[in-house]
Amino acid sequence: MPPTSVRLSHLGPSVLLLLQLLPSTSAFFPNIWSLLAAPGSITHQDLTEEAALNVTLQLFLEQPPPGRPPLRLEDFLGRTLLADDLFASYFGPGAPSRRFRAALGEVSRANAAQDFLPTSRNDPDLHFDAERLGQGRTRLVGALRETLVAARALDHTLARRRLGEALHALQDFYSHSNWVELGQRQPHPHLLWPRHELGSLAQVEDPTCSDCEELSCPGNLLGFTLLTSGYFGSHPSKPPGKCSHGGRFDQSSSQPPRGGINKDSLSPAFSPHHTLHLQAAELALLASIQAFGLLRSRLGDGGFSRLLDITPASSLSFVLDTTGSMGEEINAAKIQARHIVEQRRGGPMEPVHYVLVPFHDPGFGPVFTTSDPDSFWQQLNEIHAVGGGDEPEMCLSALELALLHTPPLSDIFVFTDASPKDVFLTNRVEALSQERRCRVTFLVTEDPLRGQGRVRREVLSPLRFEPYEVVALASGGEVIFTKDQHIRDVAAIVGDSMADLVTLPVEPPAVVPGRPLVFSVDGLLQGLTVRIHGEVSSFQIRSPAGVSQGPEEGQGSLGHTRRFGQFWMVSVNDPPQTGTWEIRVTAAGNPRVRVQARTSLDFLFHFGVPMEDGPHPGLHPLTQPVVGLQTQLLVEVTGLRRGGRPEDPLPRFSHVVLRGVPGGAELGRAPLEPRGAPERGLLVASLPPTLLSFVGPFSLELIGQDGGGRDLRRAAPQPCTACARPTPSSSSWCWPPPRR
Repeated sequence: MPPTSVRLSHLGPSVLLLLQLLPSTSAFFPNIWSLLAAPGSITHQDLTEEAALNVTLQLFLEQPPPGRPPLRLEDFLGRTLLADDLFASYFGPGAPSRRFRAALGEVSRANAAQDFLPTSRNDPDLHFDAERLGQGRTRLVGALRETLVAARALDHTLARRRLGEALHALQDFYSHSNWVELGQRQPHPHLLWPRHELGSLAQVEDPTCSDCEELSCPGNLLGFTLLTSGYFGSHPSKPPGKCSHGGRFDQSSSQPPRGGINKDSLSPAFSPHHTLHLQAAELALLASIQAFGLLRSRLGDGGFSRLLDITPASSLSFVLDTTGSMGEEINAAKIQARHIVEQRRGGPMEPVHYVLVPFHDPGFGPVFTTSDPDSFWQQLNEIHAVGGGDEPEMCLSALELALLHTPPLSDIFVFTDASPKDVFLTNRVEALSQERRCRVTFLVTEDPLRGQGRVRREVLSPLRFEPYEVVALASGGEVIFTKDQHIRDVAAIVGDSMADLVTLPVEPPAVVPGRPLVFSVDGLLQGLTVRIHGEVSSFQIRSPAGVSQGPEEGQGSLGHTRRFGQFWMVSVNDPPQTGTWEIRVTAAGNPRVRVQARTSLDFLFHFGVPMEDGPHPGLHPLTQPVVGLQTQLLVEVTGLRRGGRPEDPLPRFSHVVLRGVPGGAELGRAPLEPRGAPERGLLVASLPPTLLSFVGPFSLELIGQDGGGRDLRRAAPQPCTACARPTPSSSSWCWPPPRR
């Protein structure tokens, strides 16, 4: 790894020492899918993630955790640096790194997309190609500046996209230019600072390469000390005597002088200077750490942590109906918010972002956002139920505002006693909740017997709350109907879902008369809860050992039962018995059953399609799968070690099951193949067109075994939606839109 003589103004000596002793990762192709073409090569994804982990470790070393012993550098030497290990060491065993890894995934995918998007893949300024080094530096610095502006405006989605674009260009400089061939062993000292000259640049009349007819061209650069880079393709055309990028996708490499100088991979078929790939990767890694460090110095530790979501905690977002009949609900929201703030203040699970959006009719908003819990509480405390009193209200408009301002992977709580007036927003809010991966829970106190109830301007449909059901289903949340006298207790129970809980798959997914609901419990689960709400006359929960418990309140043989009107919650004694559990429910109407538990073992996922038409092989990320396309599912398992010993066997997942939504019927399954080191938890499944042959929602379920060989199942918190393949005349499109 790089020598300690490298001067990086924003790195401490401890991190340089760490870089020196960590094993090498084994630009660079876009992502892990590219390694099928060039095994052992270092990708843009590798460089981005390792750089972020190094700067996060530096932050943790310099800012000891409150109430916990400081981290020791020696505990990380000689080990693969993993987000789960960093979070467990800093925040405590089992602290989830899911949000951090999701944010880092956004950066990595934006980085990789630069090689695929039609607006960027052939632009030499974005890849330091065609000797456009000054123009490339201008675009690089501009992308970093836009990252800062977006991060300060709390638009972290845009900031991560711009950061990925900047890192791609920065990393490409060391692979596409001759900086390494000039004997340099440290990053370019002026690449990130536009007020300094880049140095002596080759001019258009300067010949730079000799002809090379072999795949490997180690000596094709002419003897000079000027900085140059290779030409790619036909735009711009390669002048006489100039170097090509090289490789099988580069049309210019067949024109004299043939060959090329890129160091993107270890394969000579793609990289004529493949023997220098590792040296280029080392400098690109150090330069990426330098860029992350620069952002940290400009944003401060708090702003940098928000940019990469370096926290195990969720955000707290409330959407509140403020019409005159909502006094009890608003008080319940205030009590629950105060409870969350005070209980978690100063700890690792203290929310880092607070959002509040009021609504009534005809108005909604404004949105209030802050990272200060006292400011949030003051703002919430000033809200009172006034005016209004009729139904419906502008709930979905307010929820859309909350989704736009709430960080991904957060919980949003909606308090109302009215149906939505803005039903036309249902599909948009549904799609936005999936895009933001936020779980929306509606607490609805619709009580026709209330003395000061809503005024009905018209006869309202019994299906008027269906838009809430649609959004809740799409977001992995739920709709809970309750009454004024129970709203405080129900809100307190639902507020506990801000902990990192997983929802366990239940078969069948809805209550069917005469059939038990079945779910599996593994040894990595704690805090198991069963929630039942509806017109329930009785229920029985049965453990794998045959022990049963009914609806009687208080402590039972399996756990503690509480009831609030038509809402029951059974908190199962820890540790819950592993194996197959059953629930039998007798009820009128459509009762709902939800089984949740705490665990650090969870997963993230995204989709992509293989790209083989250049400039680099890799996986083009999709916002959602497309019907009729050969699609790859990439899974990233979090919390594999759960604070256990390194020598303990890791859980492993063998296949993924696709189920229809909401029915739960199995649509098909696909085997999962590991990618990279097992402790990274990266898995890939190939989804053939025959499996994705329908337009509509489906859910994902991972099936495997824990370290002891026992069954293990995890379900995605939100369903996915397969969309139709666009036609030239269609307006829908599943690919990420080009963003500049």
